[in-house]
Amino acid sequence: MIDISQTVAPKSDQLNADDLIGGPRTITVTRVSKMKEPDQPIAIYFEGDGGKPYKPGKSMRRVLLRIWGQDGTAYVGRRMTLYRDDAVQFGGAAVGGIRISHMSGISSAVTMPLTVARASRKPFTVRPLPEERSRAPEKRQDDPAPASEQQDASRQPSSRDRLYAAARAEAAKGSDALRTFRVDLDPRADRALDAIADDLERIAAAADVADDDGFPGFAPPAEEAA
Repeated sequence: MIDISQTVAPKSDQLNADDLIGGPRTITVTRVSKMKEPDQPIAIYFEGDGGKPYKPGKSMRRVLLRIWGQDGTAYVGRRMTLYRDDAVQFGGAAVGGIRISHMSGISSAVTMPLTVARASRKPFTVRPLPEERSRAPEKRQDDPAPASEQQDASRQPSSRDRLYAAARAEAAKGSDALRTFRVDLDPRADRALDAIADDLERIAAAADVADDDGFPGFAPPAEEAA
């Protein structure tokens, strides 16, 4: 296949909406850096970024804060799917912008209000991103059959992994939802969450702030195009 999308990629030091004209892209975070630009204070580097990190606008930073928490260093290894939203406006004109459709680390969809225009908010939903399955190496005819061949080639998430993912998803809904979730657990499962208690509290606290009626810090329309 001849990929013509590479021939129209914009020249820039960051990932742009035009880079996603050919379709959504799922990225794996390698590091998060703080930048000096006030409108784009963080840069998210990812595998195969080609020196062009993703610099989310304020709305998408709110999504990241709500779902993954405030510690950017904890994003490393996590995955999200980015897409071009043609409806994003700048200066009253639709110019397109980057949005997040899926994220790893959650077991159910998370919906939150985001600003789309001055004094106007609409629900925005992020859906769970399935875990990557490792591809089993091709078996040559003269290779002996490995003992693991009788098992699934890719490791299924453990019960603890599923518990952690469910807890993070509930924490993303706020402190009340997290408390209700833990109350309904059996004592052994609840104790298992102590290992990620700090992370859960950060996620829940961020969700509580985002759900506040004031929802402070919304970007003006000009910033939303980032």
